[in-house]
Amino acid sequence: MTARKMNGRKRIGIAGAGSIALGTAALLHENRHDPVLWSPSGKGTFVFKTQPLRAQGVFEAEFAPQVASSAKGLAEGCDALILCLPANGHKTVMDALLPHIREGQHVIISSHASFGALYMMRELAARGVSAPVTAWGTTIVSGRRQAATVRVNTVRNRVDICTVPETASSEALDLCQSLFGDRFKPRDGLLAITLSNLNPQNHLGIAMCNITRMERGEDWSQGQNVTPKVGRLMEQLDLERLAIAKALDLDVKTIFEHFHQSFHVPMGPISDMNQEMHRHGYSGLGPGTADSRYVTEDTPYGLVVTAALGRLVGRSASLHEAGIQIFSAMYGRDFTQENDLLTALDIERFSLTDLQQAARTGLLPQARAGAKDNELIREKT
Repeated sequence: MTARKMNGRKRIGIAGAGSIALGTAALLHENRHDPVLWSPSGKGTFVFKTQPLRAQGVFEAEFAPQVASSAKGLAEGCDALILCLPANGHKTVMDALLPHIREGQHVIISSHASFGALYMMRELAARGVSAPVTAWGTTIVSGRRQAATVRVNTVRNRVDICTVPETASSEALDLCQSLFGDRFKPRDGLLAITLSNLNPQNHLGIAMCNITRMERGEDWSQGQNVTPKVGRLMEQLDLERLAIAKALDLDVKTIFEHFHQSFHVPMGPISDMNQEMHRHGYSGLGPGTADSRYVTEDTPYGLVVTAALGRLVGRSASLHEAGIQIFSAMYGRDFTQENDLLTALDIERFSLTDLQQAARTGLLPQARAGAKDNELIREKT
């Protein structure tokens, strides 16, 4: 795909039908593209047989979205694909789409987790198909869905991005900008994107400190309840992530930049930034159930990976490690064992050098690494 072909209206397939998927579809519609939704179960898109999709919040839109009935229909009928669903559903959806992705068809993972791009590239290579995969460090929007309506709390000013193979980075950036505007910050490979996703660390602080509100099903403002002590915990978690990135010589944004770029509030202490978000109505409600992605997705697919990278480079992420153990104790399950992408990649058998190379090429080597360099993920938290 050339830069010239990036211009003009596009049909963009969206795998998922939750708040991020609907918000992304509405933004595409506002930007004069044609989103096509696919819900793996079919339940998430059933309502659109009789009702339009309505977006409210930072922008308003109303339209009848196109709906695909299968993964095959989505892939074959669209110019590019975006995965917009929780990370614990990524592998299942990837497996459904992979047989139908065609040569050169671009795939975007919003947001990327647990080296999912490496899994897609491996499976595409096994088919003899070359298709670039772009990883976003976060989603383009945040919001909350209710029936056929999605309330969009924010459209982010900056989203970290990388593409594998890296030779396709320029055309990938052109595509993303043509769909969503000048909102993207190129980062140095998949390891940088892995460490650019702040949701797991932030949600650790928010969920752990508000777990009783979640269990009771209360309606509570997320931003308002990032009090000074919660904010301080989030800042300390961020220092652990930044230390790991520094050890890998990677440039990633800080938690202060994240909230500033995502929610358009002045930089300051994290609690102050969240209080400002609450005052302006940007923060939305916190989870109304303990069965929330803030824990069940972000712990195995985010915290576990960050902590593992910390062990690999000798930068212990003790707060991340403690969070994994505490959540596992609270929920009566071992979150270190719930990441099907890491299992499928057999990631523990590869060295840091292998991961660094794959972060650019998209492909892990056939030769397996030795044991010493791999204590990353073999050691369970």
